[in-house]
Amino acid sequence: MTDRLYSDPNLVQFYDIENQGRADFDYCVSLARHGGSVLDLGCGTGQLAAELADRQSVTGVDPASAMLDVARRRTGGHKVEWVEADARTVRLGRRFDLVLLTGHAFQVFLTKQDQEAVLRTIANHLAPGGRFIFDTRNPATEKWLEWTPQRSERMVAHPSLGTVKAWNDVEHDAATGVVTYSTFYEIPGGRSVLGAESKIAFPEKEDIAGMLDEVGLLVEKWLGNWDGGPYVATSPEIIPIGGLR
Repeated sequence: MTDRLYSDPNLVQFYDIENQGRADFDYCVSLARHGGSVLDLGCGTGQLAAELADRQSVTGVDPASAMLDVARRRTGGHKVEWVEADARTVRLGRRFDLVLLTGHAFQVFLTKQDQEAVLRTIANHLAPGGRFIFDTRNPATEKWLEWTPQRSERMVAHPSLGTVKAWNDVEHDAATGVVTYSTFYEIPGGRSVLGAESKIAFPEKEDIAGMLDEVGLLVEKWLGNWDGGPYVATSPEIIPIGGLR
């Protein structure tokens, strides 16, 4: 079942406002600059897919219809083939020169079985000589410590609702590594507080490497951030780039 944070239009309206970073976009655009076809798994509201579609053939896949509704309406959205499907099971019957899974979408898959299924989807759709890239937060940095109500409180400028108070709350299961976090938006004018609970995994780099090998994917390099720096133990991100073995 799709997370309410991504399936409820009342919550989806905040997604683009809260996700305006460009480092991953810029890196993926540079990776795709040589042309060819692109598969954007977990494309969300389609910001990256629509931008890439100015240059090449792009297919965006996401399980959340509310996210895809936004994607279809955005500038350049008509150039993308949008597919409502689960990244674990989707099979499009064709291969792509570049397969992306960004925005930490890999982390919504909580078990090793589900994580391997997504990586098999990547392998199944990757053309010979093609490349894949995805990102996941490095558990060593304990990013979830920043998601308490006190540390995460922020004011969000919404174009029609005005200034909205937002915050998170969080629980970390040390045994499984799964983090349960809640996201809240307090709408001004005494209206109700919108909220949703989400769960994400924080797999270790060694476990990711083992799964990639298991599904037939070969890593060319590991990045530790979207600026292109190499992975080290204290890197904020774990970003493998590679192709078919």
